[in-house]
Amino acid sequence: MKKSDNVQKRACGVLLPVFSLPSDYGIGAFSKEAYSFVDFLKNAGQKYWQILPLGPTGYGDSPYQSFSTFAGNPFLIDPEYFVEKGLLTKGELDVLKSDEPSDKVDYKTIEAHKYEVIHKAFGNIDKAKEASKIKADFEKFKKNNGNKWLFDYALFMALKDMYGGRSWNTWDEEIRLRKKAALSRYQEKLAREVDFYCFVQFVFYVQWDALKTYANKSGIEIIGDIPIYVAFDSSDTWANPELFLLDKDNVPIEVAGCPPDAFAKTGQLWGNPLYKWDYHKETGYKWWLQRIEHCFKLYDVLRIDHFRGFDEYYAIPYGNPTAEIGKWRKGPGYDFFDAIKKKFGDVKVIAEDLGFLTPSVLKLVKKTGYPGMKVLQFAFGADDDSEYLPHYYGSNCVVYTGTHDNDTTRGWYKSLNRNDKKFVRDYLGVNSGRQVISALIRAAFSSVADTAIIPMQDYLELDESARINIPSTLGGNWQWRMEKDELTDELCERMNDYARIYGRLRK
Repeated sequence: MKKSDNVQKRACGVLLPVFSLPSDYGIGAFSKEAYSFVDFLKNAGQKYWQILPLGPTGYGDSPYQSFSTFAGNPFLIDPEYFVEKGLLTKGELDVLKSDEPSDKVDYKTIEAHKYEVIHKAFGNIDKAKEASKIKADFEKFKKNNGNKWLFDYALFMALKDMYGGRSWNTWDEEIRLRKKAALSRYQEKLAREVDFYCFVQFVFYVQWDALKTYANKSGIEIIGDIPIYVAFDSSDTWANPELFLLDKDNVPIEVAGCPPDAFAKTGQLWGNPLYKWDYHKETGYKWWLQRIEHCFKLYDVLRIDHFRGFDEYYAIPYGNPTAEIGKWRKGPGYDFFDAIKKKFGDVKVIAEDLGFLTPSVLKLVKKTGYPGMKVLQFAFGADDDSEYLPHYYGSNCVVYTGTHDNDTTRGWYKSLNRNDKKFVRDYLGVNSGRQVISALIRAAFSSVADTAIIPMQDYLELDESARINIPSTLGGNWQWRMEKDELTDELCERMNDYARIYGRLRK
C-alpha cells in the first residue's frame, strides 16, 4: 500500500535558541558548536531547527524587544572568526571568557566586552588575510542593504551611544524628529561609528548565511520567528514614524498588550507601538512585505508571533501603568495575508494561534491555510477536554510539548495539582511522574500533526531551572544554555528512534 501524502509530510525538529548553544565565550553563537548541533540534528533524523528572533537585544535581553527588525544580534557573532581572518589574536578573545556557570548566558561579560572586541577587529581590517576581499564584500553588503535598513540602524546605534544609551524619544528634538539638517550633520559627525555598526552587521550576516547554508545542505531547515510588533526604542520606529500610531511629537497614542486573564490579573503591558493599519493598506503593505522578504532570507519557515493581532489587537492608552484599560480594534485581517501570498506565493508559515481565540481568529487561520500550534502542556486542565489534547488534532498543525514561554515539561509536571497529575498519567498511560516526559514526547510524535517540535530541555529532561522565559517578568529570562557534553550518542539514537517509529524520519 502506498503511503499517503499526509504521511510523507510528517516531520520533526528541535526548539533551541542560538544563545542556548554551548560555547567558550559566555553565550551561544554561530560557532563550531552550532555546526556540531546541525550534525547532531541530521544524525538524529530531524528536519527542523527552530530558533528565536535573531535581532539585537536591549534592556531585559528579550529577542522580542529588538533595536531593529532587520539587524542581527552582535552577541551571536562567533569571535573566533576574527582570529581566522587575521583581525585579532586568540589572546584578545580572553576578555569574553566567562567565570559564570556554563549553563547560563553571561550577559554581564558579553555586554561589557563584545563590542570592544569587534571594534578592535574593525580597526584591523587592513591587516586581515584577504583584506581586499573582506573590504570588497563589506562594500557590497552596504550597497545591497544600506538604504533599505542598514544605514538607518547604524546611525540609530551611533546616536544611541552618543546619548549614553538613552531611548531615542529623549534625544534632542532636531534628531529625534529626524530633521534633514540634523541627519546630515550627524551622519558626517558619526561617520566612523556608523561604518562600525555596518561592519558588525556584515559579520553577523556572513556568519549566519554560512551556518544556514550548512544546515540546508545537511537537510535541516530553519524555523525562524517574527514578532508581530517592533520595540518603541528601535531604529524601525525612529526612522519610520509614519508606520505607527504616534502623535506629532512621535509619542505613542496607544500601545500593545493583552487584557487581564487568569494568568495575569492586570493584563500584559508590552508597550510596543501599534501600527497604522490604514496607512499600511494604502501602501500595499510595502514595509511589511520588505520585512517578510527579509525573514525568508534568514529562515526557511516563518513562525508569525501573536497571530491573533492581525485579526484584532488590544490597544492600551499610552502612559497607563497596567493593561487593565484598553480596547480591541480590528486588524488588517486576510487582506494582509493575501498581499503576502500574491507577492511570495506559497511560503512556509506557522501561525502562533495560542491563547483565547475568537471565531473570527479561527476563521482567519483556516482561510490562510497556515498550520497553527498545539501545545501539550495546555492540554491537561480542570475540564480534561482541551482542544490541545492530541485526539482532537487535525493534521495541519505543529505540536509542541512546550514553547520558549512554557516551563520545561519536568518543571511543568511538578507544578500541577494532584488531580491534573493523575489525568496526565492516565492519558499518557504511565504509572509515575518519571515517565511523563518521554511519554509526552511520544504523544507529540504519535499525533496526526504534520510536524512535532520538542524543546531541547525536554529531551534532556531538565527541571524548571532550564526554563527560557516567564512572560510578563523582567530579569532572569533568556539565559539557559546547554552543556557541552549533553548531546550524547545515546540521545541521538533515542531521538532517531522516535522519528523512525512514528514516521517522521527526515528523508
